[in-house]
Amino acid sequence: VKADGLAAGKGVLVTPDRDAAVAHATFWLAHGSVLVEEFLAGQEVSLFLVSDGHTVLPLSPAQDYKRVFDGDEGPNTGGMGAYSPLPWLPDTFVDDVIESVALPTIRQLASEGTPFIGLLYCGLIVTDDGVRVIEFNARFGDPETQVVLPRLLTPLSGLLLAAATGQLGSLPRPEFSTDVAVTVVLASEGYPENPLTNRPITGLADVENVTIAHAATALVGGEFVATGGRVLSVVALGADFTEARSRAYAALDIIHLEGGHYRTDVAKRVAE
Repeated sequence: VKADGLAAGKGVLVTPDRDAAVAHATFWLAHGSVLVEEFLAGQEVSLFLVSDGHTVLPLSPAQDYKRVFDGDEGPNTGGMGAYSPLPWLPDTFVDDVIESVALPTIRQLASEGTPFIGLLYCGLIVTDDGVRVIEFNARFGDPETQVVLPRLLTPLSGLLLAAATGQLGSLPRPEFSTDVAVTVVLASEGYPENPLTNRPITGLADVENVTIAHAATALVGGEFVATGGRVLSVVALGADFTEARSRAYAALDIIHLEGGHYRTDVAKRVAE
């Protein structure tokens, strides 16, 4: 059950309990519309593609962690972490998505006189019956972008210019570093339901070997404070996922936010 466009992904409930689904839908119907979707079992994959209205070029697949707690427990969030690339995907995955999902979508939009030029975000799930589309977005996705763009060697500006001028067909596919990337989101106490804000964040100046992507912070009197639910992302690169995870979580051990929480299992399955 998904609350349509109201809660940035946090209005989604995935449950086998009919009563829980009805209660969730009843609550959100008081605020707007509700969409009931087919349940799809499998691994989720995010794939960004740049489109010039006629063709597409793919970026690297990524996977994010929607649920708030370890082991995919708790309510859905806007994303608690991500990693890229996805070593468990078949080598033909990107080509298959381009041929079966992205190009048919782009060509249909062009045939209707509404060509899509920009960033196509394909939210996918790999089921036993093949790849299925969960959603499309016309933007980069958070937090997957934090692990895709740091690995991108091809200048993003050139890709966007080619998309805007209809020249993607003349470019090779973007190149990516052999490094892997992991990002972990630090969230405020109470997130996603009722995040507690305006608490100080310390330790940011002491972290090493990572990039801090600020999301809901403000500088007040020379001190960073949390201003929302998903406060910041710690982005780490490494030669392998064990190294990248170690760097990300070492930084999170240094950063302090009263009541703050984060998932400890981001990219764990591919590091083992």
